[in-house]
Amino acid sequence: MKCPHCGHEMPDGYLICDKCGEEIRIVPDFEPEIENSITETLSTLVSMQAEPDAVEESAPETEEEEASDGGKKGRKPQVILAFVILLLAALISYALYVYHIHTADYQINRAAAYAEKGDYSQAIACLETAYADYPEEARILFLEADYYYLQQMDNYALSALMKIIDKDTAPRYAEEDVEEAYGKIITIYANQEEYGLINDLLRACDNERIVSMFQSYLAMEPEFSYVEGSYAEVIPLKLSSNTAGTIYYTMDGSKPDKNSQIYTSPLFLETGEYTVSAFFVNDYGIESDIVTKTYVINLAVPNAPEVELYSGEYTEAMMIAVEPVEGCKTFYTTDESEPTADSVPYTGPIPMPLGKTLFRFVNISSEGIASEVTTRTFTLRLRGAIATETAVTNLVNRLVETGYLEDATGKNPRQSGVLSYQFSSVLKVGEEDYYTINEYYDDGTGLLSRTDKVFLVQAYTGAAAQLGYDEDGDFIANQI
Repeated sequence: MKCPHCGHEMPDGYLICDKCGEEIRIVPDFEPEIENSITETLSTLVSMQAEPDAVEESAPETEEEEASDGGKKGRKPQVILAFVILLLAALISYALYVYHIHTADYQINRAAAYAEKGDYSQAIACLETAYADYPEEARILFLEADYYYLQQMDNYALSALMKIIDKDTAPRYAEEDVEEAYGKIITIYANQEEYGLINDLLRACDNERIVSMFQSYLAMEPEFSYVEGSYAEVIPLKLSSNTAGTIYYTMDGSKPDKNSQIYTSPLFLETGEYTVSAFFVNDYGIESDIVTKTYVINLAVPNAPEVELYSGEYTEAMMIAVEPVEGCKTFYTTDESEPTADSVPYTGPIPMPLGKTLFRFVNISSEGIASEVTTRTFTLRLRGAIATETAVTNLVNRLVETGYLEDATGKNPRQSGVLSYQFSSVLKVGEEDYYTINEYYDDGTGLLSRTDKVFLVQAYTGAAAQLGYDEDGDFIANQI
């Protein structure tokens, strides 16, 4: 391209001559159809203007022509009118052309043509011209962002897209255009791994639909299932997040970090004061703000279980009974562990085991509040009693004698499996001490299942019996 002022050869795209310093004014290309129309119109005007003059110069003056001068003068207004009409048509054609080159479609088509040739600078210049006249056309900004993105000019692409979501300009665009702009912006940020910028972008967005669409990038503060305050019951406090990730928390008022406890299940707040602090980290490593809430739980602690027997050594079978407490359930252990709601429930008097046994009892209220633990140590020694192994052998021999068993191996004529017997406890039946022996069935798989039969063996004589109940529900020994 040459400078029209000094004729200096200039690179394409320059708007100021680097030799003479004069500004270069670019005249838009004419559309061929419109240019031809204007040219034809102007040619017609010229020919019409020239034709009368040529006639006047070449025609000889005769009396007849002089007589007809009046007729020629009558035709001049018609020629002038035709000239005016054609001039107006030319002006209208030019005005239409000027309007045409300033339409959004025209500039977008020119931009596409430049882009197809790889000239993105000229393509973007066309789009900037179109946007100046049609700022409500989101497609112009989308196309401009695409051209920048293809040139790996992400910041310029983001700048174009931000015009669509800007709170001051967003109302002029359709909702689907705003959503698409958010999607493109988030895609660019995600490719750059700028997840913090995505989080900030969505936190500033007041469109719930858009936030919901991209909430996986958002790290909102954890939500607490209970408002802070005072409660007269145990509360199972649940912490939840808006998307996948990890919640870290503390319960002593200290500031949580990534070394704090990880929330996996409800936090049961019992009697006392708790200051729970938590924050959320999403799968992209974005951290939320810390949320802190204080809870005061005021609950009555139930009384400790009252066991009727004191700790000590016993020489005869005894039943261990616990006084019931209204609104509570009693649980116990015999393995020295602390009793909880998952321990063995107390349902009635317990036969005292042979030897030395440590019992731990606890009452737990319906609100889940545990009492203090009551501990008892019992030692049961039956002086002169037969060994428990002997009692089991005596029972098996007696069952073979009666035909209940085929032999001492436990074969039963009525079943294909094998029966076996195990000592359980010492039980006072009437005035006598008996060993209770449970029966188990093995179907050949090695898995023992307990039957409903409980046998007795007199602790001193070895006589076998079966446990039964009288009409009052008391234990009786039915001799075999």
